[in-house]
Amino acid sequence: MPEGDTVWLTAHRLHRALAGRALTVSDFRIPQLATTDLRGVTVDEVLARGKHLLIRLANDFTLHAHLRMDGSWYLSRVGGPRPRRHREHLIRILLGNTEWLATGYRIHDLRFVTRDAEDTLVGHLGPDLLGPDWDAARAVANLQAEPDRAIGEALLDQRVFAGVGNMYKCEILFLEHVHPWTPVRDVLDLRSVVDTSYRLLRANRDHPEQSTTGFVERGREHWVYDRGGQPCLRCRTTIERADQGEPPRARGTFWCPRCQPRR
Repeated sequence: MPEGDTVWLTAHRLHRALAGRALTVSDFRIPQLATTDLRGVTVDEVLARGKHLLIRLANDFTLHAHLRMDGSWYLSRVGGPRPRRHREHLIRILLGNTEWLATGYRIHDLRFVTRDAEDTLVGHLGPDLLGPDWDAARAVANLQAEPDRAIGEALLDQRVFAGVGNMYKCEILFLEHVHPWTPVRDVLDLRSVVDTSYRLLRANRDHPEQSTTGFVERGREHWVYDRGGQPCLRCRTTIERADQGEPPRARGTFWCPRCQPRR
């Protein structure tokens, strides 16, 4: 699943290509918006809110989109070859101007709201790790509100603070030496967990590669995530894997039993 840094970078690139320009291409390929025509409407800005994407338009409407597990946007120059990353039937939206074309593949939750109604879509989110509203103290307080909850599940709850996905959850807890099933009340330093979350997403937001180890070589970019059965890069103990959470929201969770012992 694209995590907060990926959504932030997507919004940043779309903003640079679309903001301040009138749309000349408007093609919605979902039934409920099939007749929508935004040609002539100027894009004011594109921004991320947690894992949500908001395209604010000069007509006082906002187009909301979510990447979920498999969505992606690609930019191409008008007149040049369009990226063929996916099959044509997976395109859900095309937006463009005289210079750039934005192609959205498998984009989810496309809908319009008025600018002043954005909170109906994203108002439930906690402070955004990569947003101007970031508030570490509030994030800690939100974690403390459910002291019996497993810290691994709490980090994925976007109402606590927004942006962390399953990969970062595993990596944050490894770096903090915290077992994923530790109750929030037993985590010795919640502020450190929050600060590590902020540091990792900020370090990765400006480029598509996601590394928590400092290395970008395949197989070395993560400490524990997706490395079940392999030796820990720190102590060589075999990394374990188990699903955490209730179906269908259970997520494959990775940890080192030596570096992250149960307390």
